[in-house]
Amino acid sequence: MTDTAVSAPQTPDRHDLGDRGSRRGRAARLVARLVLGVMLAVPLTLVIVRLTGLDAGTVLAVPIVLFPYSLALSVLGLGVMLAVAGLRSRWAVLAVALLMAAQVALLAPRFLPDQRQVPAQAPELRVATVNANVGAADPAALVALVQTERLDVLSVQQLPTAGIAALTAAGLDTLLPYHELRPEYDSSIYSRFPLSRGGPLSADTAWPQTTADVTVAGRTVRLVAVHTYYPVGDPDRWTRDMRALAGVARDSGPDTVFLGDFNATLDHTPMRDLLAAGLTDTHAELGRGWARTWPVGMALLPPLVQIDHVLHGSGLAGVSVGERTVPGTDHRAVVAVLALLPAE
Repeated sequence: MTDTAVSAPQTPDRHDLGDRGSRRGRAARLVARLVLGVMLAVPLTLVIVRLTGLDAGTVLAVPIVLFPYSLALSVLGLGVMLAVAGLRSRWAVLAVALLMAAQVALLAPRFLPDQRQVPAQAPELRVATVNANVGAADPAALVALVQTERLDVLSVQQLPTAGIAALTAAGLDTLLPYHELRPEYDSSIYSRFPLSRGGPLSADTAWPQTTADVTVAGRTVRLVAVHTYYPVGDPDRWTRDMRALAGVARDSGPDTVFLGDFNATLDHTPMRDLLAAGLTDTHAELGRGWARTWPVGMALLPPLVQIDHVLHGSGLAGVSVGERTVPGTDHRAVVAVLALLPAE
């Protein structure tokens, strides 16, 4: 009989276990920091684009529309940093806090209403704009909108000849009997008051914009029904459209209303340049900075951005503004009441 040596089971060294745990912890923190860095790179990039105007004429005009949403990423990133000790760093927290402060500073003005005094007896002009989606907008619903809101002026984009006939059959001409209809140019104007000096706008845009004058309480207001090119298709062409409109705005005087589908948000540099040419966005003026007009009708996607606007010159002031849903179109209509201020 031979003796068999049995070796005792070896216990893992505590130092080895500690080293492996430490390596796993460092790897996890590294991955977390990378994910956090990528997440915060989005708002940082959009802030840089917003401050430098790099969206003008470039593909960056597309992602900049999501600038307001990027604030949520910054808030989430700061919250994760403060909650997880391994990610907490005084300088990192300070950097993200500064990033958030920059975002808030850029977004805040559109949520702070102007303190402009409107005389109680000031005459008003009730206007609206809607993209008819190549005539797919429900004619009866659009006529009902005009009647309910007691509109004086309606700007319609993407309204073909068949769409004009459908609106006539639905009774729009009874409510707004004066027209500047330009289906070949993609924008038309309906009015309760007589129109003058109507026709295509003389400006370097992808297709002519429609313009006309309307007289309200003895004042002549210039109307420009806007439908620009779109930045997804050609950001340079879209930028040139916006710059051409800015040139028109500079020469139009204080009694001017630009209304339509600008394919631009308040975070686009060309839109801010247009406003700087002497126009005011009615939503921002009244602190309605979270209006979203597009896209509409998507099963799983709510409206995300505002690309439909009512802009006006310094001779007018916004009294109210809102959005209305019109079945058949992927845009919400924008309805605004504008007061004509006493001439200075």
